[in-house]
Amino acid sequence: MKFQSEVIVHGVKESEGVVEGRAFSSTTFHCEVDLAENSAGRSIGRATRPFKLGDAKEFDKWAHLGASLPVKAMATFEMAAAAQDGTKMVLVDIRPIDKATAKAA
Repeated sequence: MKFQSEVIVHGVKESEGVVEGRAFSSTTFHCEVDLAENSAGRSIGRATRPFKLGDAKEFDKWAHLGASLPVKAMATFEMAAAAQDGTKMVLVDIRPIDKATAKAA
């Protein structure tokens, strides 16, 4: 199931290289999320969580926004099954909300 959500992007990290003969390439978006309460106690505030998307070239679409971070963005997530009746959110698309600052994709 896919859904859209407005997020705040605090950082974008490009990763590219070769480890033990295997090439890798990705871009990680660090998006703001609520801190969840759990059985160990209460919590307030927000934190960031990493979400990978595409390859390292995705970074180029965001590089010009570096001085503007954090920025609002519209993210598309896909909810998928995870282990032990859990769910996970996979980032499938993200774009800055202010179209004037967005670089053409």
